[in-house]
Amino acid sequence: MTIRNLPEAKTFARPQNFQWDAPSDVLAQWAEKPLAAADDKDNSISIYDVIGEDWWTGGGFTTKRMSAALRSIGKNDVVVNINSPGGDMFEGIAIYNMLREHEAKVTVNVMGWAASAASIIAMAGDEIRVGLGTFVMVHNAWGAVIGNRHDMREAAKLFDGFDNALADIYEARTGLARAEIVKLMDAETFMGPSDAVKNGFADTVAPDIKAPDGDAKNMDRGLMARRQTEAALARAGFSRNDRSEMIAAMMAPRDAGRSAERDAGFEPAAFQRLIETIRS
Repeated sequence: MTIRNLPEAKTFARPQNFQWDAPSDVLAQWAEKPLAAADDKDNSISIYDVIGEDWWTGGGFTTKRMSAALRSIGKNDVVVNINSPGGDMFEGIAIYNMLREHEAKVTVNVMGWAASAASIIAMAGDEIRVGLGTFVMVHNAWGAVIGNRHDMREAAKLFDGFDNALADIYEARTGLARAEIVKLMDAETFMGPSDAVKNGFADTVAPDIKAPDGDAKNMDRGLMARRQTEAALARAGFSRNDRSEMIAAMMAPRDAGRSAERDAGFEPAAFQRLIETIRS
């Protein structure tokens, strides 16, 4: 157990046809200034991606990655650096439980965003430190379930349970009254460093927390453009599956008559033009 002896988060069976997503506004802002995960030190873990497997980009921070990292660290103290827009609630809860069960101290550094599922992971910290200009964002369970009216009614009941489980974690870690936690979740609350500390979602505002300069320059430019395009489509109201299919179609090989250079793969400039079109 960690020093705080935090409560175990309740786990759920994943509903059939459930689609996870990150909040569109957060995804858009996060995609503008991504952080490339540098080589982690022996006792540190960087979560600089969406939470859960992102099959169409090959990215995403998963329980498998966290499990492997914790095995490597062993029984030593661990530092978790977070800049994530959130994602898969089920993966977020599972990762929270992994960190909660770690036998040594867990320090969480919020480097940029700890939103949605990433805010759940952050709550596993014995010490939560937020940098200047960072945000912690909480909201009700977010996702989509496809089906008939019976599926929808059952999904609504399930989401009530999800929200209660998330509120349990926030309440235990922050010490806020349950009613206040529910209000923050209902309002989809963005907390800067001072508010995060005031509300108990962080322990310290740490001016020394700063993302390394030039990280974004080292990012895969194609991945950055895809993320920004996805964020723009999300804000336009397209579901995660629809976004993935649209971007995959754009990346598909062109007609045989097109030049080999244009058929070679991803075109960041074309994606950038699409982003500007959607924004206008």
